[in-house]
Amino acid sequence: MKKVFASDFDGTLYFYKAPDPDKLPAANVEAVRRYQAAGHLFGLCTGRQVGGLTPFITGLVEPDFFITSSGANIVDRALAPIYKRGVDRDVADAIVREMNPKGYRLTLDIEGDICVFAKMDYPGFYYVISGVDDAPEGLIHQVSIHTESLEDAAAVSASINRRFGDKVEAFQNVIEVDIAPRGCSKGKGVERLREYYREQYGDITLYGIGDSINDLPLLRAADVSYTFPYAPKEVQDAADFVFPTIVDALEHSMKG
Repeated sequence: MKKVFASDFDGTLYFYKAPDPDKLPAANVEAVRRYQAAGHLFGLCTGRQVGGLTPFITGLVEPDFFITSSGANIVDRALAPIYKRGVDRDVADAIVREMNPKGYRLTLDIEGDICVFAKMDYPGFYYVISGVDDAPEGLIHQVSIHTESLEDAAAVSASINRRFGDKVEAFQNVIEVDIAPRGCSKGKGVERLREYYREQYGDITLYGIGDSINDLPLLRAADVSYTFPYAPKEVQDAADFVFPTIVDALEHSMKG
């Protein structure tokens, strides 16, 4: 049976607060390469956009799939579409108009590209926009809000879900809030990936790993799930196994 491993990115495979070259540890890169060389499939399941991933992994990790923007944009290793959904532009505009004046940093994922409201120090391509009206055409897969605290993120998530919950769903990721179309989540993303791969391989065994609250849908949808000792207790309780690193999880899944 084909093994498919869906990994969260930040805090799981990649550590953006660590100094280089430890942001993407060499041990993690080698473990992913061993996993794929053994004939298994490895991919990312993240709240980031495609454009928020490629500058940091190109030439190091070559995922077989990308579940991005909380499951709203799923593409294969060549970035060809598997599944796409978009946030209603009127809803995205209402959220931006409310949150931008509060000083939060906002990001839109439009067809995998990053759209921000001020220039930033970033190694990849991005658009600078003033609002939804002058944003590029295409699906807005996700609106992301960078808040200042866990409490702010929880309050913003609750407010968005209360006001726009019939059209979108807000997921708290530490102090980030990721707002995806209703019916999209990391869990729904891997379920759709399962159906996609079943057409090629028949039944698969799906493994999932993550470190934060927004990874709970992923862990619950996986056949076998992993997290870390530094994850919140709720996340550890939801996982089948708690390991120190993704290397341990990948090795465990190969033996299963």
